[in-house]
Order: sequence, then structure tokens, then C-alpha cells
Amino acid sequence: VQLQASGGGLVQAGGSLRLSCAASGRAFSSYGMAWFRQAPGKEREFVSHIVWSGESTFYADSVKGRFTLSRDNAKNTVYLLMNSLKREDTAVYYCAARPGAVGDFRSSRTYNYWGQGTLVTVSS
Repeated sequence: VQLQASGGGLVQAGGSLRLSCAASGRAFSSYGMAWFRQAPGKEREFVSHIVWSGESTFYADSVKGRFTLSRDNAKNTVYLLMNSLKREDTAVYYCAARPGAVGDFRSSRTYNYWGQGTLVTVSS
């Protein structure tokens, strides 16, 4: 599986962005998908996860109520809609995929495939 993240950019605080992650491979619809982010000088952290069917989503407390994760299995793509952006959301955002549902979905170690990252910069 290859993942291609896009949609990052510069936005003012309070604004919105939508990130996309396009996947190659036929097995996409069976993969759990997630977004992580890494700010300068900090460790990579969990943002959101969506199960293979799209029926359940999970969010870090820091983004709950502001971010929405969805997927379109027909297009092999997941979308992260980010509203009410804050300066502290500034980071490189990575999409990740894992087959099945083994292990803690909040841990980056449970994901087999990673996109290249897309930079989100929120200015005040």
C-alpha cells in the first residue's frame, strides 16, 4: 500500500483545511486509517483514526469537536477536515494505514504504511 497525503498549507487561526490521503492497492477498504502529526521538536502524536468501514471514528482530545475524519472506499481516500484551527495545530501531518485491528490504534507502532507528510501551518 502506498499513501499520498495532500492538502496542507498556510491558514490563519480559526480557518479550515481539508487533508486528503490517497491510497494505492485493492485492500484499502479493509484497512484502518489514521492521521498523526509531528510539530517541530515534538514527538509524533495521534490525531484521529477511522475503522475500515467508516462506521467509527476516534479523535485525540486536542482536536475533538474541530476535526472530522471520513473515508471514501470507492476512491481509496480518507479526508481530514480541520476546522477552527489553532496555532498549536501547526505540524506535519501523516496518514497511516494498518490491516486489521490489532493493537492500540493510538500508537504509531501499529501502522504498517505511512504517507510522506503534508505541512499545516496556522498563523495568528
